[in-house]
Order: sequence, then structure tokens, then C-alpha cells
Amino acid sequence: MSSQDDEATTVDDTTVDVEETDAADDTLAAMPEAFKMSLSVEIESAGPCRRHVRVTVPRADIDHFHSEALGELSTSVDVPGFRKGHVPTKLVEKRFRKEVGDQVKQNVLVGSMEQVSEENDLDPINEPDLDVENLEIPDEGDFVYEFDVEVRPEFDLPAYDSLKIDRVVKKTSDADVDAYLQRYLAQYGELIPHEGAAEKGDFVVLDIKFQHGGNQLNELKELTVELKPVLRFQDAELEGFDELLAGAKADDKREVDLTISAETETLAMRGETVHAEIEVLDIKRLRRPELDKEFLSRVGVESEEELSGEIRDMLERQVTHQQRQSAREQVLEKITDSAEWDLPEQMVLRQTDNALRREMLEMQQAGFTSQDIQARENELRQNAVSTTRQALKEHFVLDKIATQEEIECEMGDIDTEIQMMAMQGGESPRRLRARMLKSGMIDNLEAQIRERKAIDFILERVEFVDTEAKDQAEDRVEAVPQSVCGIKTQPVSVDDAAE
Repeated sequence: MSSQDDEATTVDDTTVDVEETDAADDTLAAMPEAFKMSLSVEIESAGPCRRHVRVTVPRADIDHFHSEALGELSTSVDVPGFRKGHVPTKLVEKRFRKEVGDQVKQNVLVGSMEQVSEENDLDPINEPDLDVENLEIPDEGDFVYEFDVEVRPEFDLPAYDSLKIDRVVKKTSDADVDAYLQRYLAQYGELIPHEGAAEKGDFVVLDIKFQHGGNQLNELKELTVELKPVLRFQDAELEGFDELLAGAKADDKREVDLTISAETETLAMRGETVHAEIEVLDIKRLRRPELDKEFLSRVGVESEEELSGEIRDMLERQVTHQQRQSAREQVLEKITDSAEWDLPEQMVLRQTDNALRREMLEMQQAGFTSQDIQARENELRQNAVSTTRQALKEHFVLDKIATQEEIECEMGDIDTEIQMMAMQGGESPRRLRARMLKSGMIDNLEAQIRERKAIDFILERVEFVDTEAKDQAEDRVEAVPQSVCGIKTQPVSVDDAAE
């Protein structure tokens, strides 16, 4: 039998029906192409990373969507006296005027905005500033609408495969492991009453009243903090905190002035001096848990040796984290030298919490303690505008590199990170994943992994100049998730985000 007479053919032991294939091809060929609108689009700069867009939709396009909406509705509505699908178009247009108008507006706006984005390479960051409810398509003539939209900054990347980067090198010692172990155990410790005077390292329970201009600004009740050189709030720092309360006993009082951060959310309080009245309620000392089988099982290890090994891994991840942070800063500094671009203030303010979450995630992944993370969060909040601006620039640069090099975050990458974070926090990976999904942190984790891969891509190609690490600085900061001005902020640390 000739090939022309064959009704089926076989390729790689698979029978293919030629007639069915030809029919499928004919069906695809017969499908109408998506309607292309004859838009008139004007785009102007409205400031850094912001565009003002004016779109004109011609009457002919509106009439097309109007006819399309009428046709769809005519075949689906039920009107007494007419069979379904046989309702006169004029009657449908008269009786369902609002429904037709809503459908036309939706199709015109969705279709035109998609086409504007595709044909003009806007690359928006978020949804356009468009009041859809108050837009009305006229009965006659063209339809004109305008909107503002934030877009990604435009800049040229330097030759990031030929950079020289300083890299701090540090070998983790047994003393480092022992010191971190004490801090790690402190997270699970128990505070017990102490009858004597307060000493550095003790915990004090305080009532603090903050006053400004003769008026009470805020009051913190029964605040428990460790006596360290610096007490860091989200919008101010109290230097010499340990010396201020050294020797204090229950019912003692102290007074001190402190200065509000120049970048706090409360504009009127930026740089202002606030008077604090501190009353000591109680003195306590920390009793760390015993390294028995019960505790070791609680944190997911079988022996002290295994715990020490896990801690050594954490410390090495911290060194890697610090190397990456340093390399990132150096890369961004070099990029800034060759490309200057501004970010709008409103974008920076909106992204403050998001930028905080990203850094907190990195710190938890690197194995920093909850107190380390809280101290860093408070430091960032005190300098929210400048730190967020830098974090956003970092995001845009690394995202552009990741896109250019086709770098993506895989599901296995997320699973690995959650596993490490769960071990460091002493909980199950499944529970941690559920909390991150609930709080929206999983999206931050995915973006953070992608950007870290971009950094790793750069680091594989740069020339490193190794330098010895300096001795680790004293643990000087006690941080609390409170503000002097009384600003209510949501915690961004992973452990608290879903609370």
C-alpha cells in the first residue's frame, strides 16, 4: 500500500492518526488571532522610576468590544418570550445596558493596558495608579484615560565579571563555638530572681516613661532587658545603659535623655530630645538549660558533639553571610560609580518592611540568634529611609543580573533553606513552611535566594583579595521591639511575622 493510502503511520512505535493531526492543525489555523487595538499612547517621565501614560482608544475599537459583548450576552441571557440564544440584539442592548457597559469597559481597559505594556516595554513594579470605578467610556467618540505607574530604574550594568573584591577570611575556633553556644542556650534559658544589685549581664524589669516638651510621649510597662552598654529601641538608642543602672535595686529610679533617630516614621520627632524616667521593678539572672537528652532532643540533635558541629556550621554560614554582604556592598558601590539613578521617596517608604524582612531572612538562614536579629532590625528602623533605599538599589541590580544570566530559584533551593532555618530555630520544617506561607514570607525567601545566586554568580568570576578578620566585637547591644515615640510596627523577623 502506498504512503498516500495510509490512514495512520508509526514513528518510534507510536501510532499517529494522520487525519486527526491534520484536523487539529486546521482547527488551530482557523482560530482567530487576538484583537489588536489601534491605540495612541503617550508616555512621559513623571519623576524617578515613574511614568505618566495617556492612552487613546479609538471609537472603532470600542464598537468592536461593544458588538462582542452584545453577541456573548445575546446567547446566554434568559428573556421571557424568547428562546435562549434567540433574543434580539436591540432588546439585549436596551434591557442589559449596564451589564454590556461594564463588560465593554473591562475588555477595553484590560486589552489596552496589556497592549501598552507589551508594545512600550514599561516593566512596571506594581499596579498602575488608576481609578477604574470613576472611569466612564463615552457613548460617542474616542475613550481617553491616563495613569501613573512605577517602573524599574534604567541603568547599565558594568562588567561584573572583572571586579576586584576584598574578602575577610576567618577560621572558626573552639572558643568561638563555646561563646556562641552560651548565646544559643540563652534563648532557652530561665530568668530567676536576684536579691542583689544589678550588674552587667543581669536582667532588669523596668517601667519607662518618655516625655517630650512636658507631655508624656509613651510608656513601656514591665520591660525585661539584659544590662548591656546599649539599649536599642526602634527609633532611638540609649548609650551607657549598663552604667546607668549599675548597682540599681528594686524601686530605684533613674533619669536620662536620648535623641530620636533622624529617619523615624514620626516626622515631627526626628532628631528631637526625649526625657526618660526609668523605674526598676525587679532584678533577675539567667539560668541556662542543662545539655541533657531532653534539651538535645528539643533542638533536634542526639549529642553535645553533634550540637557543637551544628553550631560550627552556623558560625561558618555567618562568615559566608558577612562575606556575601561585604561583596554585595562592594559590587553595588562599583555599580553606583558608573550608573546614577534615583528612587522616589514614596517607593522607598512603602518598601521599608519588605527590605527589613529580606535582611532578617538572610540573618536567620546564616544562624544568627533572635537577639542579633532584633538588634539589626532596630538599627535598620532607625535609618529606615537610607537603608531601604540602598536595599532597593541592591534588589534592582541583582534582579537585572539574574534576569540577564537566566538565574532562577528552584523548589529544592527553598526546601534546603527552610530545613536549615528550622534547625536553627528548633522547630519542624513543615511548621516553619506553613508559617512562612501564611505570613507571605515565602515570596521574600524566593526572591532572596535568586538574588543570592546572582551574588554567587558574580563571586565565581571576581578576583578576591583576602584579609584577616578582626576579633569579634563585644556583644554590646540589647534590642527591644518597641519604639520611644510609641509607633506601632509589625515585627518582621521570621519567628514573629505570622503571629
